[in-house]
Amino acid sequence: MNRRIFLSTGLAASVASAAPLPDLGKSKLKITSVRLVNTRPKRPTPSYTPSPGSWSTQAVEVANPMSIYPRYKATRSLFFPDPGKVPGFTVEIGTDKGVKGYGSGGAAGGAVVEGHLAKLLLGEDPFDIEKLWDIQWRSTMHYGRMGVTMNAISGVDLALWDLIGRALDMPVYKLLGGQTKDRIPAYCTGNDIEQHVEFGFKRLKLAMPHGPADGREGMRKNEEVVKRARAALGPDGEIMLDCWMAWTERYTLEMAALLEPYRIYWMEEVLQPHDYAGFGRLRKTIRSTRIVTGEHEYGRYGFRTLLEHEAAEIWQPDIHWCGGLTELRKIAALAAAYDIPVIPHGGGTAQDGLHFIMATVNSPWAEMFLPPPGGPPEVYKRFEEDFRVTRGPEGIYTAPSDRPGFGWDFEAV
Repeated sequence: MNRRIFLSTGLAASVASAAPLPDLGKSKLKITSVRLVNTRPKRPTPSYTPSPGSWSTQAVEVANPMSIYPRYKATRSLFFPDPGKVPGFTVEIGTDKGVKGYGSGGAAGGAVVEGHLAKLLLGEDPFDIEKLWDIQWRSTMHYGRMGVTMNAISGVDLALWDLIGRALDMPVYKLLGGQTKDRIPAYCTGNDIEQHVEFGFKRLKLAMPHGPADGREGMRKNEEVVKRARAALGPDGEIMLDCWMAWTERYTLEMAALLEPYRIYWMEEVLQPHDYAGFGRLRKTIRSTRIVTGEHEYGRYGFRTLLEHEAAEIWQPDIHWCGGLTELRKIAALAAAYDIPVIPHGGGTAQDGLHFIMATVNSPWAEMFLPPPGGPPEVYKRFEEDFRVTRGPEGIYTAPSDRPGFGWDFEAV
C-alpha cells in the first residue's frame, strides 16, 4: 500500500477501543471466518488539496529503479499499478466467541489470503500463532517465499495478534514484553523540510530526486536538497537519505564524498535489494555515513543473507511485507545478537509498527509522515492526537495505543 494512501486510512490513525468482549471462560477460541474488508475511519479528517509545490512521492520526481527510462522517470505513478488494480488489503479474522482481529498486508496479498490461506486457518485456535505462521509459510513456499505471498502472511499474522490482544483485553506491546522506552523518538520522511522542522522534527529523511541518469547536474540538485535541510535543522539535527533502489555503487561513492560536509546519518537502499555483495562493499568502503537497507527484504532468511554480507548497519523491514509481527520479532532477535538496530520502514505510520518498536530494545526510532502542508488546523491536531505526539530533546516522539489489540480506530465494511 502506498505510504500516503496508507496514512489516509483508518489503519494509520488508530487509537480506539474494541467492543466489549464476551466471557471466554476456559474454552479455546476457534477461527470461523477469514475475509477481506474495506475500512473507513470512525473520525475522518477533512480532505484538502496540499499547498502547491509540496512534496509527494507520487506527484514529484523521486529517484527510482525506472529512472533510466525517460518515459517513466518523472513520477512513480507512471510505472506503478493503476489505483486499485494491485491493492494492499485488510483482513478480518473472526472467531466462534465473536472476537475479531484486523491486519493489513502489501500489494496483491489479499488474493492469496482469500484463495489459499483462509482454508488453512478455519477451525484453528488463533492463539497458536507460531504454528499458524509456519503453516502459511510452508504451504506457500513452492510459489512464494517473498513478495506477494509474504505480503499475504503479514496481513494474516497482524490480524491474529490484534485478535489475541482484544481477547485478552491488552495492547499488543504488553503481550510482547511491555515497554522498553517511555516514548518513541521519531523522524519524518519527505521533502517538505521547513514544515517538518517547524512542527518540531529534529530528524529528517529526504527523498533523493535524482540518480545516475541525471549525471552531474542531478548530483548538484541532490546536494541542494541536503543543503536546504541542514540549514533548516542547524548543525545538530540528523539527516537521512532515501535513495529507493536507484543508485549504483560508483554513484553512491561519489555522492557520499560530495555530501560528507553535511554530516549525513544514513544512506538508505542505495542499490537494488538483491545486491547483497554491493551493499557489503559500500559499507566497508564508506566511513562518512551508515549504509542501511531492508525495506524490500523478506523474512529472517533474507536478513540472514544481509548479515552474511555485512551489508547494512541498520535493518529496515516493513511489518506489512516481511512476514508480519511474528517474523519481524525473529528478524529483530537475529539483529540484536549482532548489535544491529532495527528501524522498521513506515514503523510510525500505523499502530502495529509502533507496538513492535515500543516492545523491542534494539528498535530505537519510528518513521513518520506528516500530512502535507495546506490543510486545516484540524488535520495536524488529529495527527498529534492519533499518534500521541509529544516533544522533547530529540524533537518529536510518538507512542502506541493503550487500547486492546492494536487499537484500530476504523470500521470494517
